[in-house]
Amino acid sequence: MDKNIIGDENVVRPWGFYRVIAQGKNYASKVIHVNIGQRLSVQSHNHRAEHWVVACGRAKVLLNDKEFTLEVGQSVDIPIKTIHSLANPYEEELEIIELQMGEIISEDDITRYSDIYGRV
Repeated sequence: MDKNIIGDENVVRPWGFYRVIAQGKNYASKVIHVNIGQRLSVQSHNHRAEHWVVACGRAKVLLNDKEFTLEVGQSVDIPIKTIHSLANPYEEELEIIELQMGEIISEDDITRYSDIYGRV
């Protein structure tokens, strides 16, 4: 896996890390790296929509009450206030490119419904 991610620092989370690669007034773009066997919280956002594209590995995606797998090059749109999650139950690293779009782009814009790391 290519570790040449643009940006100046990784933000470490229990599930892996992310790095902001572009940011403007109403958008942000990140590389999200999910370690093998890990998952992000089941969450929603009140002020931003997201678009995910799988760059490496496979992604297990929860979108409202539907669960599905995305392969490299496939993508999904996550509208504002949609309950969603991202997991990597596979035997390879997962990286996605995430584009956040909205009036407020903030890490505080997260409502968590469940989380295996106790952050609810």
